[in-house]
Formats: sequence, C-alpha cells, structure tokens
Amino acid sequence: MDVNSLRHNHLKGAPILATVSGVASTKKELIELFDKKIPAIDIITTKSFQVTPNPGNREPIVCSPKAGDFGNSVGLRNPGMDVILPEIKEIRENGMRALLNISLSASNPEDFITLVKAFDVYADLLELNFSCPHAAAGFGASIGSDASIASSYVEAICKAYPERKALLIVKLTPNVPDIGAIAKAVIEAGADGIAAINTVGPKLYIEPNSGKPILNNKIGGKGGASGEWVNAEALEAIKAIRKAIGDDPIILGMGGVTRPEDVKAMIASGADSVGIGSALSRVMPTEWQNYLAAMKSGNSVSCYLSDKNMLEYTPHTVVKKEIHESGVMILTLSGKMECQPGEFVFIWLPESGEKPFSVAVNDPLTFLIKKRGIFTEALFNVKEGDTVYTRGLYGKEMKYQKSEKALLIGGGTGAAVLPLIGERLKKDGTVMDIRVGVAVPSSGKDPLQDVLETYGTYLSVADDGKPGRVLDTLTDKDVEGDVSAYVVGPGKMMEKAARQLETLGLSDKRIYLSMEKNTMCGIGMCGECVCGGHLPCKEGTFFTWKTLKENGAEL
Repeated sequence: MDVNSLRHNHLKGAPILATVSGVASTKKELIELFDKKIPAIDIITTKSFQVTPNPGNREPIVCSPKAGDFGNSVGLRNPGMDVILPEIKEIRENGMRALLNISLSASNPEDFITLVKAFDVYADLLELNFSCPHAAAGFGASIGSDASIASSYVEAICKAYPERKALLIVKLTPNVPDIGAIAKAVIEAGADGIAAINTVGPKLYIEPNSGKPILNNKIGGKGGASGEWVNAEALEAIKAIRKAIGDDPIILGMGGVTRPEDVKAMIASGADSVGIGSALSRVMPTEWQNYLAAMKSGNSVSCYLSDKNMLEYTPHTVVKKEIHESGVMILTLSGKMECQPGEFVFIWLPESGEKPFSVAVNDPLTFLIKKRGIFTEALFNVKEGDTVYTRGLYGKEMKYQKSEKALLIGGGTGAAVLPLIGERLKKDGTVMDIRVGVAVPSSGKDPLQDVLETYGTYLSVADDGKPGRVLDTLTDKDVEGDVSAYVVGPGKMMEKAARQLETLGLSDKRIYLSMEKNTMCGIGMCGECVCGGHLPCKEGTFFTWKTLKENGAEL
C-alpha cells in the first residue's frame, strides 16, 4: 500500500483499517502477525517508544466499568530506543505488506528529534504522542493541550530534520476546549496529518466491592477512557479537526470503533483511516482476521464480539495461609472456581497491585505463591480474615491427546498447575508419574505434595545447587508406550525438559508446555504475554513443543 493513498481517502470512502498505539500490535511478534496473517489491517501502529526505557505503571493497568468500556493507565511502558530499533530494522528487512506507523513519545523537542531521526528510515508514518492523558509531567497531553507548545515541537522537528521521508502525524488529546485549533496549528507548523483521538480523561475508576481505585499509578488511580463510551466524542473531534485543517492533511481516526457502522461514521466525519483498538480485546485472536475483514466489508461482527465484562473483581476471604521453608506460601481463599489447565486468574490487593496466578486447587480455592517482588510481598502479609480479590478466568482450557500414561513435571511454583492437570487426566484413567523440582530439600512434605500424591506416584528432587536437577531422573523407559508429558516451570527448564524428552524418543506433539508469560491485562490488549504469535491470556497457556518450535517461540 502506498502511504500517499491515505490522502483524501475520506472523500473516496474506502475503509483503510489500522491498529492503534498501545493495543495488540505492541511487540515484534504481534507486528509480524498483523502483517503476515491479518491482511484486513492496512496500517500497523506500534506502541509509543522513548529514548530510554520506561517500565510504565504497575498493575492493574486496565479496568472495565462495563463490557465494551475501558479505563487504562499503561504509563508508556516501552523498552527504549536502543532495544527496539534492531527489532524494527529486522521487521523492515524481512519486508512488510502493511504500512508501519511508529509511535514516539518524549518530553522535549530534542528527544523527539533524536527519535524521529532514528526511526525515520524504517517508518511510513511517524506518530508523535502529544496526547497520553496519564503520562508523567512533560509527556503526552502536557504537550498536546496547548497549541503554541505543540506547534513549536513540530516546527523544531521539521527544522532540525528537513530530509525526513516518513509522514509526520501528531496524535492529539480530546481533552481540550478546541481540538481543531490545535490541529490547525501543528499542520501549519509542518505536520502531514493528525491522529485522533487518544483516550478521554483521565478518570477515576472505583471498584464497587472495595470502594477503592482500581488503576495503580502516581495520579491517584486515574486513567484514560477508551472503548464504545468515547465513540461519540471521537466523531465530534474528527469533524472539528477536518473542518479546521481542510481536506489535504491526513487524519487517522480512532476512538471506540467496534462495528462496521462505526467505521463508516468515522470516514464520514473526515477520517482517512480508521483505527481499531480496545475492541480487539473482545475478540479471540484466532478470529481477528475474520472480525476485521467483516469490519471492512460491512458484514455483521456480532458473532466475534464478546459481551462479557472480563475485568470484574470477586471478593474472597483469606481462610488459611501456610508459609513453607522453601519460601513459598499456600494461600487458601473462600469460594471455589472451575478453572481448567491452561486457565489462570489475577489476584488483586487494593492499593498494592495485582498479578496473574495459576489456580492450584479449585475447591477450596488454593494458590501456590512465591515471594518475588512488591506485590507478592504484600500478599505474604495478608492475614486470615482479610479480603483479597480475583478476576478471571483467563486463558483457555488445554487441548491435549489422551494417553495411557503421563509424566507431570513441575519446577518451582510450576507445581501449582499440576493438580488441575492431575484432576483432568484422572478422569481419563491415565496413570501418572509426577516429579517436582524444588529449590531446597524439605524437612517435611513439599507444598501441594498431599494433593499431588492422590493422582499418581510422586518424586521430589531438590536442585541442590543445580537448577532443574529433577530432569536428571528422566530415562528412555519413561517414554516407552503411550505416553504424554506435561511440563510446567521456568522457561529454560521447560525448554531443556522438552529437548531431553524428544531426544529420549517422545514425539514433540506429545510434549505440552505451559507458557505462563508475563501478562498485565489478561484480555489480549497489552500484548505482553505473546508467545510465538499466540496470546496465552486468550488462547490458553498450554502449547505443544512442536507448535512452539514451529513458531519460533521464546521460552
């Protein structure tokens, strides 16, 4: 696609679809996924990159007052220019079908100039983030809320780098009295077009059971609003911008676009392309192409969109906590779940944060937790009778081939996943051999040992200075006959186990690994958990070793 075909497209009415910054196309693997396997997308937009790394905000980073409406506060999380440039370079060198829109964020003209010069050679469009409503002082909306500041930034960039080849797009905030005036000012300063709108707000989102703010940031839990509830405001903003800048500059329109009629309305309001963001979290990634093709053709999308609010919290009472000498805790909560292997939940402590955890036992609801950082430190400090919250289920039930025998191998807190696998395989009549690697020998029983022994033979192997020593117990006899293996633990340990089992003769289609990657949203929005082009938070954590190898997944 020629980038110049964007110009005046609002007059032609052809639906040109784009991803939006910060949603779905946030990682190299996902950019490649949209480019190679989702042809309905014409423009791929990256997350906002900065000169130096930015860890962003701690979880929770997203909430949903009701299905289709979202609040978010990612905080411009990104790995920094030096890390991402080689990845972008590789993507371009491999060839791209879609246009690449690289989003950039900075707090001063000098850093923007550095970024523009660095990314220009790889971009079709460079999108300046003048609009993030929950960014730190000096970033995002701090720039785009003032016409004179915004235009001075654009003028400085154009003057410092006149040889720029990519189109310069300024992303504006709707949280201003006159967005049209700001758009006109940056166009007159040298920008080629406008992207609008970014999220509305920031707003405060209160969880109804606790009465506490959900989002976790330095501005009191406020975050930008996205999704269907901002669509009307987005359309009005696009109309105002088009009226102010005329027909020649490009407008990348976005904001709550969910159905084909929203695409048509956005174009009718003056947008040359239409961005689709939050709505993708309501669609299974395996259906993104079908959904987006229907958005482009005007066909119904109701069969793809989930109307369930996946971000609601459920309160639980702490019934029991057991601290083991291995530095892990067994946490038992009131209530029960129907979690299956491949699924997980988030545990939330108001004002402390949240993290994803596998359910060890559904009834009573039990988790195996290792102290790793700020949040788990807080979780270790809860007392019996305290209230904690869960949200989910996320992921998807494991698909597997039944077998007469099964090896269940767990490393560290990966053992937390084994009871649910045991429960499932028990119903199949599978004979189970369970082996768990622990960091240090236990003077008593291991965490969850009593539960796991109900499913099959149990062997505990202490690392004793050699991580993954449990794998030394594997022999060719273990894979004789009709056998499958289920491995859960750190990435390196699982990869070593898979290679070892394959060498012993077990088919790579019968080796199942649980890819419990870092995930911050659980709904396919942030892209943090991507693994070989798949999103475990939506598609389930279990993949065969064959699938992971074929997709070049990083363990």
